[in-house]
Amino acid sequence: MSGRAQVISHGCRSNLAEAQALARHWGTGCTVINSCAVTAAAVRDARAAARAAAARGGPVVLTGCAATMMPDRFADLGVTVVPNARKLGGEAWGTTMRSRAFLAVQDGCDHACTFCITRLARGPSRSRPVAGVVAEVHALAEAGAVEVVLTGIDATAYADGGQRLGDLVQAILARVPRLARLRLSSLDCAEVDDALVEAFAEPRLMPQLHLSLQSGDALVLKRMRRRHAPGDAVRLVARLRRIRPDLAVGADFIAGFPTESEAAHRESQLLLEACDIVHAHVFPFSPRPGTAAARMPQQPPGVAARRAADLRQAAARRRARWLQTLVGKPVEVVSEGLKGIAPHGHMVRLAAPHPRGRIVRLAPRTVVGGELAA
Repeated sequence: MSGRAQVISHGCRSNLAEAQALARHWGTGCTVINSCAVTAAAVRDARAAARAAAARGGPVVLTGCAATMMPDRFADLGVTVVPNARKLGGEAWGTTMRSRAFLAVQDGCDHACTFCITRLARGPSRSRPVAGVVAEVHALAEAGAVEVVLTGIDATAYADGGQRLGDLVQAILARVPRLARLRLSSLDCAEVDDALVEAFAEPRLMPQLHLSLQSGDALVLKRMRRRHAPGDAVRLVARLRRIRPDLAVGADFIAGFPTESEAAHRESQLLLEACDIVHAHVFPFSPRPGTAAARMPQQPPGVAARRAADLRQAAARRRARWLQTLVGKPVEVVSEGLKGIAPHGHMVRLAAPHPRGRIVRLAPRTVVGGELAA
């Protein structure tokens, strides 16, 4: 096909990073839905998007993790279902350009977390060579990108020979001086290497860290088959803040995991405080077909949703207090039109539209709807 397809991306930033390649691969007139299967809600969202696209007319391709793991869920919609292995043809990696560029440097996962379907959908871990990533970041910077976000399904598993994610980050910062900003997506605190910690001393690496924590309870983490304990996260954040005191920390949490007690739930709330988490993504546990957690004794109906609401409320209070401390302080944001993204990962509403990609210096005047506003 020629031209570009319309791409609708769900789920992780790795899906976002594939958008440009998907648009080229599937061509004009086609709608491509790159789906997620992390939760039952994500699969419902994929069905809704596919149904709406089919109603508008034109060819519709549903791909991504939901299409890979449960194609039968979409058989009644009259759309083409394409698994991850075939969605990009020969294009294994891609970027999407808006005001920033998302660049996939790693895909797949070698771990076996009991709740996760992504390993089954994405396959084993594989990484791009350092030289190729550096060359692409250089090309993006030359084309006008002011910020590049490195993404991966398990980004901290990045490996190119003996080089790890920290080596890649340091290589980009050293060899692409024109790049104004580099940002990282979700990281596993069990795999953060020394070179990556050291890289946070460089101002062009944005002071934002997002950790895949999932729980604050040690026993629940073992049952999830995670490789870190709550104390590991606390120590990593403290170590990084000695290098970058203004670091803004985010984290993923799963509420209502099988066998999670009320006491274990409170441990997650305590970890929010101990790590001073201001960007929290909280999901109620959703049993995924083919995972070990789906075979464990489940929580009574409503428990996961209630605990997720508790965690979200606690996280929202922390975030609101943090945002208030930023009012009146000068900041440079990368414009996305009517909003801009600040170095610490929060959005700022702009007083007037600015061209996408322009760096705008301002001092936020207030907090509106959970966002700073100029």
